[in-house]
Parts: sequence; C-alpha cells; structure tokens
Amino acid sequence: MNRRVGLSVRLKLTLSYAGFLMLAGVLLLAVVWVFLLRYVPEGAVMTTAPRGDGPWTPPPRMAPNRTDLQRAFVPRAAQALSVLLAFGLLGGWILAGRMLAPLTQIMDATRRTANGSLSHRIRMSGRQDEFRELSDAFDTMLERVESHVAEQRRFAANASHELRTPLAISRALLDVAREDPTRGGDDLVERLHTVNQRAIDLTEALLLLSRGDRGNLTRESVDLSLVAEEAAETLLPLAEQRRITLDVTGGAARTSGSAELLLRMATNLVQNAIVHNLPAGGAVTVHTETRDGTSVLRVENTGPRLPPELLPTLTEPFRRGTDRVRAGEHAGVGLGLAIVRSIVRAHDGTLDLVARPGGGLLVTVRLPGTP
Repeated sequence: MNRRVGLSVRLKLTLSYAGFLMLAGVLLLAVVWVFLLRYVPEGAVMTTAPRGDGPWTPPPRMAPNRTDLQRAFVPRAAQALSVLLAFGLLGGWILAGRMLAPLTQIMDATRRTANGSLSHRIRMSGRQDEFRELSDAFDTMLERVESHVAEQRRFAANASHELRTPLAISRALLDVAREDPTRGGDDLVERLHTVNQRAIDLTEALLLLSRGDRGNLTRESVDLSLVAEEAAETLLPLAEQRRITLDVTGGAARTSGSAELLLRMATNLVQNAIVHNLPAGGAVTVHTETRDGTSVLRVENTGPRLPPELLPTLTEPFRRGTDRVRAGEHAGVGLGLAIVRSIVRAHDGTLDLVARPGGGLLVTVRLPGTP
C-alpha cells in the first residue's frame, strides 16, 4: 500500500514530551505570576526600617515594584523555557528511542519473516510489558506458521509421490499393451480401472483433508449416534467379509458441525478399525455418549499390539502403521486418520489414540456438545 511519508513515531513522541514539558513550565510561571507578582504594587514603593532603641532612625529605602520584577523575571523566564525546550527535545528523543527499541526489534523480525525467514525468533528479554507480550505472541505465531509450512511442504511432497505411483503404473500398463497387441484387453482394462480408482480416491481424500483444514464449515445440529449407525451400516458388508463383529452402542450425542464431514470422520474410524483388525474373528465397538456437556464418539477394535512410538505418527498424512494388518483390497492411501484429525480440529474437538493392552486401538473423539 502506497502511503504518504509522515513523521516517525519517535519524532512524534519527542515533540510530545517537549510540548508537555514546555506546558508544565508555562503553567509554573503562570502560577508565579498569578500568586506572587500580581500582589506587588505599581509605582514607587518606599520601605522603612523598624526604629531602634537609639535616637537615630534609618532613612526609607526604595523597594522593587511590579515593573522592576517583570523586567527581571521575563528574560529569566524566557531563558528557562528555552532550556526546558532544548532539554525536552534532547531528553524526549533519547527516551523515545529507548522506549521504541523493542518495537524496532519486532519490525526487523517482521521484515525478515516477510522475506521468507520463518526460523527467526525475537525472544525479547526483560520484564513483562506490552512490547514483551507482542514479542511473545509474534514468536508463537512464527512457530505455528513454520510448523504449518513445514507440514504443508511435507504433505505436498508425499502427495506428489503418492499420485505419481498410480500414474506411473498406468503408463507402464499402456506401454505393455502397445508393445504387445495380442495381450488380453479385459485384463488391461481391469488393472487400469483399479489404478485409476486409487488415484481418484487419493485425490478425493486430499480435497477432503484440505476442506477440513480450512475450517469454513456450514454448521448444523448433528447426532453422533445416528452418524455412527450410518457409518456402521455402510461398512457392515466389509466387516462380515472379514468375519469381524461390529457393534454400535450408547445414546444420543449432539454436536454442531458439518454432517457430511462428521459422517466421513466416523466412516474412516470404523473402516480403519475393521481393516487393521485381526485376520478373522476380531471385534469393533462404536460407542457414543454425552459426558459433562461434551459429545463423545469412541471406536475400539481388536488387533495386533501397537508399539507406543507408532501412535503419534498415525494421524500424520501418508504415515501407515507398518505393523498393522492390511487387506490387499483396502490398502488405503494413508490419509484416513489424518482426515479424522483435520475434521475434529475443524469442529474444535480433540482426538485421542490409545493402544489397548491386549492389542488393537482405542480412538476417542470429543466434540463440543449442544442441547
């Protein structure tokens, strides 16, 4: 934005300090005039000394009148005001510079950030005041921005790698078909369909993750118990195919948010619980309840034991639990729990992952409740 050049804040503060100092001096001189000089009479003033005990009487003396005092007072007052003005300008300039020094640090850090440096931190020392609060807030903002940018770069790199894989497979299949025209077309079409479907699923997951990260939701009242029942009903054939028991328990748990995103959240959790379960005979329990004004969705599944160091990475994009069992037809794109975390965060909720002692995972989602 183009702005006209104006006075600096330091110069404004300097002029303000000097102006207030001059005003205080003028008021002080005015007080002297009002309460002292105005009571001095005009004209010649004669004073007589008190009579002593002897016969000699001192002669009367001339005392300074108002005019005499004004002639002596005004030049000295002007000199005093000149000294006050010089002192106010010099002292105000030094004092304003010291007061604005923290702001200069913040401005330098802002310029460095605008030039692309996100690793710089102000870390202003000293006791707490407004500038220190601004500095700490700026450092906190930089940490979040740097973390977010690093996450976005890592996400973009992983997404590019994941999208390149199905495209490379499609190209290889087409090259094979071109070099060998006698190869069966049905097999080629089926493989291309599978590869393209994976690319489509990945693209849709990326778009959904981006939508959750933006947080611009159309909110409405949603019952998590109904969402859980719909997700379980959709995935019941998959559970039966893998011979996994799927139960939905609990009561109503209302919250405010996007019904579509909350359904995707529940679907991802239930699908993860089914896919990463025991090879056969496992169980998945979906429970909803309202506790202390919070709506809770809990998904618990059996399965292999998870190492503790694996849990923090499960919600990161494209991070797959290598020790978890996967079915070939549901290999996934590595965004299931990342999408869940994004949706929960967009709804001002919390997501907790706990490894069950006997194996498997317990996922708890807490969202703000509504009446």
